Amino acid sequence: QTKTGIALLYDEVSENAYDIRLKLTKEVLTIQKQDVVCVSGSDHSANHRTVTLRRQPVGGLGLSIKGGAEHKVPVVISKIFKDQAAEQTGMLFIGDAIIQVNGINVESATHEEVVHLLRNAGDEVTITVQYLREAPSFLKLPLDSPGPSSDHSSGTSSPLFDSGLHLNGNSTNTAPSSPSSPIANEPKYEKRWLDTLSVPLSMARISRYKTGTDKLRSNAFEVLALDGVSTGILQFYTAQESADWLRAMSTNISDLTLQNMKMANKCCSPSDQVIHMGWVNERLEGTDSSQLYKFKFLALKGSSFYIFSTPPVSTLDWVRAEKIYNLCEVLFKIHKLWLADDCWLQANLYLGIHQDFDLEDQRPYCFSVMVGHGKSHYFNVELGSELAVWEKSFQRAIFLEVQRTGSKTYTCSWQGDTLCFTVDFALGFTCFDSKTKNVLWRFKFSQLKGSSDDGKTRVKLLFQNLDTKQIETKELEFQDLTAVLHCIHSFIAAKVASVDPVFIDSQSIARKYMYSN
Repeated sequence: QTKTGIALLYDEVSENAYDIRLKLTKEVLTIQKQDVVCVSGSDHSANHRTVTLRRQPVGGLGLSIKGGAEHKVPVVISKIFKDQAAEQTGMLFIGDAIIQVNGINVESATHEEVVHLLRNAGDEVTITVQYLREAPSFLKLPLDSPGPSSDHSSGTSSPLFDSGLHLNGNSTNTAPSSPSSPIANEPKYEKRWLDTLSVPLSMARISRYKTGTDKLRSNAFEVLALDGVSTGILQFYTAQESADWLRAMSTNISDLTLQNMKMANKCCSPSDQVIHMGWVNERLEGTDSSQLYKFKFLALKGSSFYIFSTPPVSTLDWVRAEKIYNLCEVLFKIHKLWLADDCWLQANLYLGIHQDFDLEDQRPYCFSVMVGHGKSHYFNVELGSELAVWEKSFQRAIFLEVQRTGSKTYTCSWQGDTLCFTVDFALGFTCFDSKTKNVLWRFKFSQLKGSSDDGKTRVKLLFQNLDTKQIETKELEFQDLTAVLHCIHSFIAAKVASVDPVFIDSQSIARKYMYSN
């Protein structure tokens, strides 16, 4: 299904906006601009048309004009009146810029100068015109010709004066002149929407923010293709229109991403499937404010979480990721949508992992992925629905990886002894001597009642003895404590999910937020 509509293309340099038409298909977004085309006859000069108008006793030249050099735009035809001189030629259109009047160049003339010339040009006026494809929106030109009744570019009037030349000028001839009419072999012209730019949506990305900043564009966004080609800033007349187009384009991009994932998964083993991938913005810490955020492409595949600067297109591209993390050792956390309850996993209650970020930025739909050695990546997406998908996908990818792996063992130490600490999906926690392999202690997941750590290397795990009901404290020291805590979190969460999947769904912050909206 194709979606079409009128929007504005905003030029940040000139600060002008131009009327465009958008055409959205499943795979491509096309931008169209209006132009006048020759549909029959021989057209010697495709760009310029020269037309002779015969001034009529009633209706004059049958047109109105707007603009002028004082507004930094050419004088353009703003209205063409039905059944009058200008319309009868079949060669003039609303949006035509007047280049010459009776051989006099008026490209740099003011509005009043052109009005004066046209009014005093006699009964036959020869004008040369060229269609102004990028007419600034402040001219408020109607998008269709003829007649002012079809003005749907905007409900407001233009700040520029609209001079009507449908009144008589200084005519010397009192007899009614023959009407202006096209000659049989003269070329015929039509105003049409022509394709000017096509942006493929596969792996495309959308941004509602001014580049690198937290400043949200008002009712506007840009679409960037995989090769970097941009639509420019697409501006909409209402917030509703902007939201509808944003949703429609995001949906099409997501559908194409899904197709790409299915294609990629045909070449991958069942244990190395892509669960989800897509564009996000990453907040860059400690950089100058003009580059606060940067586009990144994330993927959840097999046992790993990947961060790319550009999407992986071939199987070889997966090795060139900027960062690759083991899924068992990362922690997904939503920001900006905090509700009364905690994050999506019951495991937080056990582990007390609360590393809240400084949330001074203005963007909603943010999440962080905490990784080893206490480091984090902070991301933002454009829509709440995307946030919900990332939340669900991280859960699924982590749970699958835990079930596939079954167990993870880390080297640790306590009081000078080198030990091994194993987290096992079936057995829970086991600690044994690395040399003798003798088991020192073993507890089920359900026996873990709490934990505390020094934020560096040491952790205290509090277990309840099933027989005595007493709490036993086990202290261990790890090289990368964060990775171990995340791994415990992942295993407990996966265990809870396998026993009570409804509980996990009930913890979804992003989805609760979406339903409440």
